[in-house]
Amino acid sequence: MTATRIPPIQCLLTFEALARLRSVTQAAEELFVTPSAVSHRVRQLEQIIGTRLFGRADFSLTSEGSEYLAHVREGLAALQKFPSSEAAPGKRKLRLAVTPTFARSILIPRLRQFTEAYPEIDLTLQVSIPLLDVVAEDADLMVRFGTGRYADVEHVVLFKDEVTPLASPAFVREHGPFAVASDLEGVSLLRSPLEPWRTWFAAQHLDWPEPTEGSQFNDIGLMCDAAAAGMGVALVRLRLGAPWLERGALVRLAANPVYSQTVPSPHAHYLCWRTGMMDRWECAAFADWLKKGLA
Repeated sequence: MTATRIPPIQCLLTFEALARLRSVTQAAEELFVTPSAVSHRVRQLEQIIGTRLFGRADFSLTSEGSEYLAHVREGLAALQKFPSSEAAPGKRKLRLAVTPTFARSILIPRLRQFTEAYPEIDLTLQVSIPLLDVVAEDADLMVRFGTGRYADVEHVVLFKDEVTPLASPAFVREHGPFAVASDLEGVSLLRSPLEPWRTWFAAQHLDWPEPTEGSQFNDIGLMCDAAAAGMGVALVRLRLGAPWLERGALVRLAANPVYSQTVPSPHAHYLCWRTGMMDRWECAAFADWLKKGLA
């Protein structure tokens, strides 16, 4: 008797998602894979079972596909009901590499929600530093900050941010008032390769070069601390700088439109992973939780 090949679970999950959503793009977003991966998995499933599941370009099911979908959903429901403690003794391990300020400002304040929602997952946090290639290579998931051009991993954008100049209240009192953008001329500007000043200069129609002198930081949190200590003006992403703003350690330079308006940052935060990592339940659960929490 020839053994029947059982389709991989990721193929069944992809088939169910595509049949329900009827959109390759939406199915890819839900499963945290690329659209091409969705198409590949469906083709693989059809080859394994020897049946065409979708009939037309609108992803309507064939009669065989409708019948098979009922069996797939029944099987998936049975697997979800199975006690996880018996199926997989012990906690699931998840290693996450995060940038320092993202961890402090965004992740840690929310992390208790995740640990309470998923007590069966043990999370290990490791630090990665953008632009310096300091990355935890054994991490299951990585939060990166940059342009999103990551050829070595699959990725999804977590959120974009806006920037504005911030300084300590004492610095503003001493060096202000700041009425127009050009009032920053001669003022100590704190620098970071993660957030170039030319973004803000261009938005204010200032034909100024990127500053080449002054204190420089490869971590936004350290730059915020330096600005709060009165060392100068920092160009800060508002979501990352929220803790300093909320406690009054940093303030906007003035209430006028030049300094109250924000400018989109050219960079964004991305969740990244190696191909196949989202097949692990704990990785997909964390990715889904994080993306929804930051929406």
